[in-house]
Amino acid sequence: MEETWHGYVGVQRRGVIALPAELRQRLHLDEPGAQVEITERGDGVLELRPALPVPADQAWFWTEHWQNREREVDEHVTSGRVTVHASTDDFLAHVDAVADGTG
Repeated sequence: MEETWHGYVGVQRRGVIALPAELRQRLHLDEPGAQVEITERGDGVLELRPALPVPADQAWFWTEHWQNREREVDEHVTSGRVTVHASTDDFLAHVDAVADGTG
């Protein structure tokens, strides 16, 4: 069953509203750069949608560990420590050779 929330939040004098902590955490709105998209419908309903700078299903790519590995690859490319293969067959032969210790 999909989690949902229903309740009331106060509107402060300057128009500020505070979303409950459990909702912010579940929707990743407690992450840096998170925003909420707001749409006013013709029937008077306000729709709020979480808007993350990076989609939640892609956040793994921006973790410190993954970014360190990306920098390592960039260093290999910059220093010329790469192998270019003319075809998929050449590439697969190279992978097999590395796997069996002969490459």
